[in-house]
Amino acid sequence: MKLFNREKTTQTDKNIVERARDLQEDLEARRGRIGKGKYGRVLKMARKPTNEEFVKTSKITFLGMLLVGGLGFAIFLFKDQVAPWILDLLGYAPPV
Repeated sequence: MKLFNREKTTQTDKNIVERARDLQEDLEARRGRIGKGKYGRVLKMARKPTNEEFVKTSKITFLGMLLVGGLGFAIFLFKDQVAPWILDLLGYAPPV
């Protein structure tokens, strides 16, 4: 009487090992192709920014967001406050 089927276990282990080896070879091949595609030159030139560069970029981004937000708020105020006043001067009645 057999308690364990050794042949099936070793066959499964072989398949797992073979699959792991294939996956490893695929990953190594992909790593080797990183610098050869459309964006390879950009990836090769990319580097981590210095603290000074990061602070400058953050300040410029914040100012841009502040400018866009301020413009949106100005448009909102114009729509909410100025537009009804102009429509009253022109004689248009607001819809009820």
